[in-house]
Amino acid sequence: MAYSIDEYIPDTIYIVEYAIRFGGMDLFSRMTIVRLNDGKLWLHSPCKLNALLKSEIDQLGEVAYIIAPGNFHHLYGADLQADYPNAETFLCPGLEKKRADLSFDWILGNRPDPRWELDFEQVVIQGTRFINEVAFFHKPTRTLILVDLLENIGDDYTHEAGLLLRFWWKAVFHMWNNPKPAPEYQLGWGDKAIVSKGLKKFSPGISNVSLSHTEI
Repeated sequence: MAYSIDEYIPDTIYIVEYAIRFGGMDLFSRMTIVRLNDGKLWLHSPCKLNALLKSEIDQLGEVAYIIAPGNFHHLYGADLQADYPNAETFLCPGLEKKRADLSFDWILGNRPDPRWELDFEQVVIQGTRFINEVAFFHKPTRTLILVDLLENIGDDYTHEAGLLLRFWWKAVFHMWNNPKPAPEYQLGWGDKAIVSKGLKKFSPGISNVSLSHTEI
């Protein structure tokens, strides 16, 4: 399949949707591209690029940052690093152990890097047992950028949803047409008070949401 860039917020946020196979299911994930205040590009949840897609990204600007925001959103980090060797890579806490083979520059925390503090607020979602994630709030457009904290798959899903996906989302986790956190969250919330504290950080100012494994 040939992937292309869709403009989500004019001149600022772009989406690349790509196929991924996980847990025996065929899913579609999304890479979110943000043009920062200084004009450089910030790539969230990396995907593998073909020549056409790389050309489209290069026309948007200079890729400066590669963000692996969760412990299930790192698979194509090395591929993107090969495409953009001068970009800096930021990992979700815990990925440095899970992916010891993946080189990186920084570990994400609760404060944005000074170079994008005009653009983002961020928070590490803590207190969960099986899944880690860093949530981002793009301040200029009031857009919340997530990977697994919220999944929205249902009848309006524009891709072919296999029987296994439908079974898990409908019969087991009751997520079909009912947006919820990923199953890994639901199976292991851990300390809910800590989780809730992180989730509440951005709630008053959200106008838009860019998700992965979902429809916008």
